[in-house]
Formats: sequence, C-alpha cells, structure tokens
Amino acid sequence: MKKYLLIGMTTAMLVLTTACGGQGGGNTNSSQQSGVTDTGVATSENGAASGEQLVVKATNYAFDQKEYHVKKGQPVTIVFQNEEGNHGLAIPALNVKLDSSNSTMTVTPEQAGQFDMACSIMCGSGHSTMVAKLIVDEA
Repeated sequence: MKKYLLIGMTTAMLVLTTACGGQGGGNTNSSQQSGVTDTGVATSENGAASGEQLVVKATNYAFDQKEYHVKKGQPVTIVFQNEEGNHGLAIPALNVKLDSSNSTMTVTPEQAGQFDMACSIMCGSGHSTMVAKLIVDEA
C-alpha cells in the first residue's frame, strides 16, 4: 500500500514540477510583435504610442515585463504569447483570461490605476511569483 502511495505522490510531483517545461503553444506570428515598445505598448509607424495592441509574453515563471502601460478609455487588444511552458494570463479587473487556445482579447479600460496580472494556469513551483502590473494611465 505504501509503495502505491509513494508512486502516486512521485508522479504528482513530476507533473507539477514539469508543467512549465513543455514547449510553448502560443501564437508567435512576427507581425503581431512589430510595433511594440519595451514597455509593451504598441506604437504607430512614427513611434508614437497608439495603445492598440499590448503583447504579453510568458516564459517559465515570468512575464516579459513587470509593468505594462495602456491608456484609459482607449481600446487595446491584449495578445498573449506563451513562449515557454504552459501558462495563462488573468487580469481580473478587466475580466481578461487568456491562454494558448484563446490568446487575444480587446478591452477598453475605463478606470485609471494599477491592476494585478497573474498566470492563470498552475505551472509549477514558481507559479505564485508569476505576476505583473497593468498600469492604466489617464488618456
């Protein structure tokens, strides 16, 4: 009996610790990556922020930015790209929940402030540290 319990616990631990180690299944279309500044805000051809697209990339236990900026009252398409592992993106204040099968959503933030972003798929031992901030600036 103890042998089966030990095998079951070992299997469960392997699943939990390797969940983030798989190949990313997110959309890696390079046309969606163009025009995004280091802050994750989309820009127009002349380099001015357009606020039209926000790309969030996920790797094992981290998003590519600690903060992302968008403008209040302006529609923004959030594009989630799973670069490494198996992750999701949740922004509860905007009712956003994205993953590799549902990787884009357009929202219009109506309130300025800082909002929590987190991984929405249990991805292993670093899951709880996989957080960032969405900062909605006054337009």
